[in-house]
Amino acid sequence: IYLHTHIMGRHIYTYNVYHAGNNKKRNKRKFNMNTFELIYNVVSNIPKGKVATYGQIAKQIGMPKSSKVVGYALHANPKPVVIPCHRVVNRFGELSGSFAFGGADAQAKLLINEGVIVNNNKVDLKIYQFNFDTI
Repeated sequence: IYLHTHIMGRHIYTYNVYHAGNNKKRNKRKFNMNTFELIYNVVSNIPKGKVATYGQIAKQIGMPKSSKVVGYALHANPKPVVIPCHRVVNRFGELSGSFAFGGADAQAKLLINEGVIVNNNKVDLKIYQFNFDTI
């Protein structure tokens, strides 16, 4: 099983492709820009000094298995000053190597400026992970 994703216009299409011998089954799933707007809204609630994972955000928008969609949305962030995508890390607390605004070093600097300790491009989720239940 693998995902193939591409962006066309205002929609993202994700295909789950199953390989079973020579048979291929494609399930097409469409995510519209409203999905991105939901993601941006959730990310905007992460306070300074805290981080959240892609999976947490996917769960918050009701799509718990769509962590990659969260990544795509953050990479296309139209308002990086307003939507703090630098506060999103992977499930291990690791920073994004392809952080849209200058790589992991830029992400680390932004987090450090907010009081988050970053060691080897990783944050301690036990200390810095935001709990959305507190909103």
